[in-house]
Amino acid sequence: MTTNDMTPDPTHTSTAATTTSGTITSATATRDAAPSRPARWAITGASQGFGRALTDEVLRRGHDAIAVVRSRESLDDVAAEVGDRLTVLIADLRDPEAVTEVGEAIAARDLDVLVNNAGRAIVGAVEEISIGELREQLELNFFAAAALTRAVLPTMRSRARGAIVQMSSQGGRVSFPAAGAYSASKFALEGWSEALAAEVRPLGVGVMLVEPSRFRTGFNTAHSLRTVAESGAYAATVGPARADLTAVDGRQEGDPVRAARIIVDLVEEELANRSELPLRLPLGAEAVRRLRAAYSGNAAEVDRWAEVAASGDFPGMPPSRRAV
Repeated sequence: MTTNDMTPDPTHTSTAATTTSGTITSATATRDAAPSRPARWAITGASQGFGRALTDEVLRRGHDAIAVVRSRESLDDVAAEVGDRLTVLIADLRDPEAVTEVGEAIAARDLDVLVNNAGRAIVGAVEEISIGELREQLELNFFAAAALTRAVLPTMRSRARGAIVQMSSQGGRVSFPAAGAYSASKFALEGWSEALAAEVRPLGVGVMLVEPSRFRTGFNTAHSLRTVAESGAYAATVGPARADLTAVDGRQEGDPVRAARIIVDLVEEELANRSELPLRLPLGAEAVRRLRAAYSGNAAEVDRWAEVAASGDFPGMPPSRRAV
């Protein structure tokens, strides 16, 4: 498979690129970052919700943005306003081949910030969601984010500068009925990114996991939320959560515009002053309440079973010593 050259043109001429597979196309006019634009951002899932709010905020502050969307028309209004400060990549990140091509495209653009925001949810009981559907859930929410992160790391490491923002969820730290598949994808992203953060922080790259509660992002619509057929066996345990998830759109407490400002503030501070990004950033009052309760409950559970757990060691062993 071959692609056209997608490297930004330093002479500030317009470029357009497509691939022979047709999985990704680019409608773009790009240029090298000028001194007045200290950062170049790439944001996936930029057509709505957090992705759109972040794209708008980044551009409003004078940065350049590379937006990855499935539909070109979703950003026509922004492109008309900002012109060559916005690069649009059209791709479906559920397709691993498209993910590879997007990774190659953004790696060629000398990024300062990557925001892995694209994601969907499959709602249903663990028994109701097939293994194929579970794999599909992880393919977009975890594997696509992991692949794009890996694509930009060499450049960020070489410059000892960069930030990676992983849009997780409060469901990435605590799960509940109907959300098992979604939480599995976000738990995986959280564990992988926690290791990543420890690996790259000494190399000048920051990593932040954002854990929102319910925000008015379009997530709770058919565009991003798919429910599987109900079996009836889980009506009492899964039914209420399923009903809530599919009926809450428009009533969520969180404002994605305010959230975008918080995220961009923190990343700008990281890039300007090498101030350490928080590894985890809960967003929304509900996320703060739920995560605090989850952490307290987990600590209490450890304390309750501490003596039994410790008895599994060989008698008389000294405390373990580890590299980390």
